[in-house]
Amino acid sequence: YDYYYWKPKMSSSSLPDATRALALNSEYCKVASPHDKVHKEECVCTFHSPYTTSNGIVVNLSTFVGTVQELALNDKNQEALLVRIVKEQVEKETTPKPAEGGTDAMETEEPAVSAPTKLGIGVEGGFASEQDQYETIAKYSVVHLKKTSDNNAVHVVCEIPYDEATKNDLPMSLTQSVDAVINHSGATLQQDVQVWQMDEEKPQVSKYAESLPFVDNGVTISPDPKDWKCQKRGDHENVWLNLSTGYMGGGRQHWDGSGGSNGALDHFTETGKTYPLVVKLGTITGDISTADCYSYASDEDGPVLIPNLAELLQKRGINVAALQKTQKSTAELEVELNATYAFDAITEGNTKLKTVTGPEFQGLQNLGNSCYLNSTVQALFHMPELAQRYCGNNSITEHPILQSVGPNKAADDLLCQSVKLSKALSSGAFARPIDNDGGAHESSNNNNNENNPKYRVAPRMFKHVIGKDHVDFKTGQQQDAAQFLQYYLEQLDRAEKSQQALLKKGDGDAFYPASHLVSFGLETRSVCTADQKVKYDTTTDSARETVWSIPIPMDKAKVLPSSTTGDDTTDGPEHKRHKATTTTTTTASSNNSTSTASTQDTEKEEEEDEAQQTPTISLTTCLDTWAAETTVDDQRWPHLQNAQHPALRRQRLANFPPYLFLQLQRYTLGPDWQPIKLQVNLDVPQSLESGDFIVDLARYKSLGGPQPNEELVPKEEETSSDAAAPSAAPTIDQGAVAQLMDMGFSENACKRALNAVGGSNVEAAMGWVFEHNTDPDFNDPLPEPAAGAASSGGNDTSGVDDAAVNSLVEMLGCFTVDQVRFALKETNGASDRAADWLFSHMDDVDALMIAASENADTRAAAGSTSLPPLEDSTDCSTYKLIGLISHIGKHTGSGHYVTHLLVDGKWIIFNDEKVAESEKPPVEHAYLYLFQRTDVPDNKDLLYKTHY
Repeated sequence: YDYYYWKPKMSSSSLPDATRALALNSEYCKVASPHDKVHKEECVCTFHSPYTTSNGIVVNLSTFVGTVQELALNDKNQEALLVRIVKEQVEKETTPKPAEGGTDAMETEEPAVSAPTKLGIGVEGGFASEQDQYETIAKYSVVHLKKTSDNNAVHVVCEIPYDEATKNDLPMSLTQSVDAVINHSGATLQQDVQVWQMDEEKPQVSKYAESLPFVDNGVTISPDPKDWKCQKRGDHENVWLNLSTGYMGGGRQHWDGSGGSNGALDHFTETGKTYPLVVKLGTITGDISTADCYSYASDEDGPVLIPNLAELLQKRGINVAALQKTQKSTAELEVELNATYAFDAITEGNTKLKTVTGPEFQGLQNLGNSCYLNSTVQALFHMPELAQRYCGNNSITEHPILQSVGPNKAADDLLCQSVKLSKALSSGAFARPIDNDGGAHESSNNNNNENNPKYRVAPRMFKHVIGKDHVDFKTGQQQDAAQFLQYYLEQLDRAEKSQQALLKKGDGDAFYPASHLVSFGLETRSVCTADQKVKYDTTTDSARETVWSIPIPMDKAKVLPSSTTGDDTTDGPEHKRHKATTTTTTTASSNNSTSTASTQDTEKEEEEDEAQQTPTISLTTCLDTWAAETTVDDQRWPHLQNAQHPALRRQRLANFPPYLFLQLQRYTLGPDWQPIKLQVNLDVPQSLESGDFIVDLARYKSLGGPQPNEELVPKEEETSSDAAAPSAAPTIDQGAVAQLMDMGFSENACKRALNAVGGSNVEAAMGWVFEHNTDPDFNDPLPEPAAGAASSGGNDTSGVDDAAVNSLVEMLGCFTVDQVRFALKETNGASDRAADWLFSHMDDVDALMIAASENADTRAAAGSTSLPPLEDSTDCSTYKLIGLISHIGKHTGSGHYVTHLLVDGKWIIFNDEKVAESEKPPVEHAYLYLFQRTDVPDNKDLLYKTHY
C-alpha cells in the first residue's frame, strides 16, 4: 500500500485502500481485559513515552505491547495494526482579572496556594500535585505498519486519527480494541502511583481516653508558653503534658541521640506504665483536632484522638478556648523538613550546586525506596566497558539485543532492560537542554516544569525484571545496595551466557561476562600450629567475589584534633539531622521528635561539637585488619586424623581486577541484636599533586600460592559421597540469606549455613553458624554443582514415585503419564498439590513442559561454559577512587542512597533525578567505594576492545 493519512474533511469512501487495509487487519485485533498487561505508558525497549517525541509510541492491538515505531515489528510479525499515543503536558491557563486602576487591561490571577498541612501529594491538605498546575493533551491514531521487503525497515501503510469524528467509520472490532487500550489502567499502574501518602492511617480514638485515671496532686499548668519546660532537662521546646499526672517531659529521643530528652516516655515507664496519654503543649487550640496527642500504651503506641481532651485539660487549669497554637505538630515538622529538600541525604544540601545534564548525566526517578537500585546502576554503567557493551552507539533503538529479543519479550528480558537503561544513562536522549548558565531548562510553555514526563527516566521494567524472582527486591521496601549489586551481577552473568554471541566483539574472541570487570579471587593461607604445615585455599575459578567487604576496627579509630578535622567533619552528612525515609511508622515513632526552627542554631552548634568528637580511621588500617593473621581455635586437620589444633589464618587478594568495589562494614549488630551504625569517618589517602584519592594494594596481594620453604598439608582424597554432594544441594532461599546477612554475616557464610540445613530455615542456619563460624572455609563460596546438576530440572522427572503417577492418572482420567509426572516434579511429589496444579494449568501444561525442557538445555549449555581467567595486573597495584555510594539511616534496609562519580576529572552527584557538580564528595562517609586500577585507560573508545 501507499502511505495514506486520514484527513477529517474527507469521507472514508475517498480512501478505499486505507480503509480496506484496516478492515483486512482488524480481525487480528483483540480487546484487552483488565487482567491483560497493556504497555501504553512507555516503550518496552527504550524509555520513550507518549511525551518524548511527536511520534509518541505505538501499541500493538494484538499483543498490547508498546514500542517506538522502529521496533514495533519483528521477523515473526511483518505487519500489524497499532494505536499511536502522543501526549503533551501544558500549563493550565490562569484566570484573567481586571488590572488595578480601573483600566480595561487584564492581569492573570495566580491561584492561591496554601501551605501544606499533610505529608502527601495530590491529597487534601498536602502538597500540590503536578496535575494541579498542568493538563495533558492526548492524541490517538490508528496506524497500519508493515516491514518493507528491501531493507526490512518499518513502513507506515496508513494512519487515521482516532477520535469521535472518525471512529464511527471504522470496524467495530477495531474500535473496541483501540478503546480498550486507551481506557486500560496500564501495566505499570501499581508502580506508578499518582497519590502517595506516608501516613495513610488516620489516628484512632484512644481506648484509654474515656476512663483515663486522674492523679489529683494539685498540679496546674500555666497558660503562658514561657512557663512550659521539660521537668527532666529544662527544654522549652517539644514539651509533652501527661494528661493523668500533669508531668511535663521532653519528646522521644531518636536512635542517633537527636530529638527530645525522652522525659515524657521515661515518666510513663517510671510510673508503672499506668498513665499512657500525652499531648504536645503549643498545639492545643479551641479546635482540639489540631492538638498533637499520643499514646504510649503498648497496644496503641502512636498518635491518637482524645475526644474529651478539653475536659482533661480543664482539670489542670487549661482553658483550651484561650490558647493559641505556638508549636508545630510532628506531621507539620515532617512536612517542613521534607519540603525543604525532599528526601535528600548526603547530598551537600547546604550548598547550591550547579546542575549538569546531557550524555552520562541522566538522573533516575525514585519509584519509592528504589534509590539503592538507582545508585548502583549509575555506578555500574559509568564503567566505560559496560557502557560500551550495553549502549554502544548513541542510537536508542539500535542494539543486537533489542533486535534479537523483539518487543513481545522485551519487558521480561534482563539483557533488553539493561540495554534500555544503559542507553538512557549514556546517550543523553532524555536529558534536559542546558541554557547558557549551565542550568537545565526548556523553552516552550511547559518545559520549565522539572517533573515534565518528557525528561523523566523511571526504571520500572528494569526493577520488575531483576526483582521478580527475589523475595526482597520485588518489594517496594528499601534494600542493601551492596547485596543488590552482587545479585544483579550474578543474574546478568547468567543472562549474558545465553546471548554471548551477540555480546562478543568477534567470533574468535573469548567471552567476558560483566562481573569480570570487578571479579577477584581470595587466597586463604592456614598454618597448622601442631606441625607448621600450610594449607592454601583459593577461590579463583567458579567461586569469585565481586565486593570486597572490609571491617572497621573501632578500637583503632581516633578523634582527631579540631584543627585537623575543621569543617570537613562538621559538614558530614551523618551529622545532619535529616529525616531519612520511608515507613508509615515514622510519624508514630517520632511523635515528639524534632525541635522547631527557633532552635536550629543551637542544634547546629551541637552537631558541630558532636562532629568534632566523631573518630576517624584510615583506610589502610581497615585493610591491615582484614589482612592480619588471625587464630582459629579447634580447627580439624584431616592429615592428623581429624585432631583439633589452632590454625593461623590470613587472606590475600589473588588478582587485581580493573575495578574494585569495596564495602565498608559500617553496620553491625548491637548487644540486643538490633542493627547499629558505626559513627566513624574514613580517611582515604589523597595525592597532594593531583588531588585524586589513591590507594596502593601491593601488600594485600597473594605471593602466588605455596612458597619454596613451606611444607604443605597433604591433599584430602574426595570420597564418592563428597563428590556427589554438590549435585544434591538444596535451593537456597534468598530471603533467608538476606535475614542472616542483616545479622552481620557474610553472604558466603549465610549460603553455607542455609545449604547445610535445607535452604530456608533461618533458625537452624543460625545454630549452624554458631557451631561452624571457626571453620576455615566458613566465608568461602559454596562449590559449584557437579556437571550433572546443571542439567537437572526441566523435564527430568527421575525420582518421582511411579505409584503416585499411576494413581493420579487413574483418578484424574484426563492427563497423560508425562503430564502427571511433570506436575509431581513441580510440586515436590505432593499428590494433592499436583492435582491442583494440573487443573490450574490445563491449557498450558504442554507449553510449560516444553519451556522447562528448553530452559534446562540452556542452563546446561551455560553451565558448561568455562569462565575466562581472572583479570590481573602484575605491574600495577594502585587504584584511584572513581565512585562512592553513600547511605544515611539506621541500617541498609532503610534510609537513602546517593552516588558520587568522578566524570572527566569532576565529581558529580547523582541523587535520583538530581544530577549536579559536587563541591565536596562525602569520601569519609561512603558505604561502597568504587576504585579503578590506575593503568586502566579512561577513554571508552580505546578501552577493552578485545574484551567488550
